[in-house]
Amino acid sequence: MYPIVTLSPGKETNGIFRHPWIFSGALVKRPEGIEHGAIVRVADSTGRIIGTGTYSAKSSIAVRLLAFGDKEVVIDEAWFAAKFIEADERRRLLGYGPDSPVDGYRAAFGEADGLPGLVIDRYGDVIVLQISTTGMDARREEIVAALKSAFSPTAIVERSDLPVRKEEALGDAAGTLFGEAPASAAFSERGMRFEADVVNGQKTGFFLDQKELRAAIGRYADGRETLNLFSYTGAAGIAAMKGGATSVHNVDASATALEGCRRHAELNGIDASAFTTEEADAFQYLSSKGEPAYDMVLMDPPALIKSQRDGEEGKKAYHFLNRAALRLVRDGGVFVTSSCSHFLNEEDFAFTLRRASVQAGVRLDLLEIVRQAPDHPLSVYFPESSYLKSFVFRVARES
Repeated sequence: MYPIVTLSPGKETNGIFRHPWIFSGALVKRPEGIEHGAIVRVADSTGRIIGTGTYSAKSSIAVRLLAFGDKEVVIDEAWFAAKFIEADERRRLLGYGPDSPVDGYRAAFGEADGLPGLVIDRYGDVIVLQISTTGMDARREEIVAALKSAFSPTAIVERSDLPVRKEEALGDAAGTLFGEAPASAAFSERGMRFEADVVNGQKTGFFLDQKELRAAIGRYADGRETLNLFSYTGAAGIAAMKGGATSVHNVDASATALEGCRRHAELNGIDASAFTTEEADAFQYLSSKGEPAYDMVLMDPPALIKSQRDGEEGKKAYHFLNRAALRLVRDGGVFVTSSCSHFLNEEDFAFTLRRASVQAGVRLDLLEIVRQAPDHPLSVYFPESSYLKSFVFRVARES
């Protein structure tokens, strides 16, 4: 069976209460010759088995648990297929699926779905996977076979071009693993039509985690001239237009992303004259503007705090962006702002917004807080699964 690693006394709590991470400092005994990426069983100091997972000789997280308790499990194709089906059944309860109004969704979200180091996104019949650990990397063949068995996809694409892989001494891995990858994978979301660039796009081709925010934007957009900063391919802007916005101006630094905006407008029957684009760095764009000009401003920047080391600089960047963007919102307008930085918690983000609003001379009345879509589940066993937060405000200009 699998080799056993042993915990120091008192270090078994994480595993017993179903947190999937065992840190290297908690291990007191490791068998000689254990391979980086191997499957191991974890024992407490009395020898009782508390779980089974993947082992890392490189990361500070020595074991990522895939199963809990002392029951013997075999991590093979059948095990992965069962986990994929179980995770996908939970998405069906949410109203997602191939024959539903939402057929673009995250089918498996790493630790939150009991699959540490693995993300599976589904765009109709096209599957995109991301692998971030050696333990999962070593099981790519079983994972692909299980995906075929569970979902019968037309194509499986890998987008494991992640900086975090360096911590596991892994290089980037990207390409088509099965079938023929489409130039763009078409899917639907609550009456909107989108396309994901699964080969070259950001993340796995689309921001699936903002589904609930797009729904919120649609609720507040009616009759509003809208600015969409960091627009990427314009999905938030499409939601605004579907909600009755009179116009959307999309700003992004990527010409390719702005082509996506134009394509999405076409797919959704939106007049190009009402859905305009501008290629510009958002920081520079905001530095050149200062007068209220929009009834709704949307802002969803990339993660500006990627690690604890980036904390102070990242907070300054969030402060600048939000202060500058608030100056563009007309009295009574709506401001929607997001942070996907795990290292900026909701409380600190709210503090940043509070300071920015005072300096911009506006008052923020909270309409709602929106978090990541439920296909990116928040696990009570894994609080680290929480990362995305968005605030929706009504803006009152103070004389």
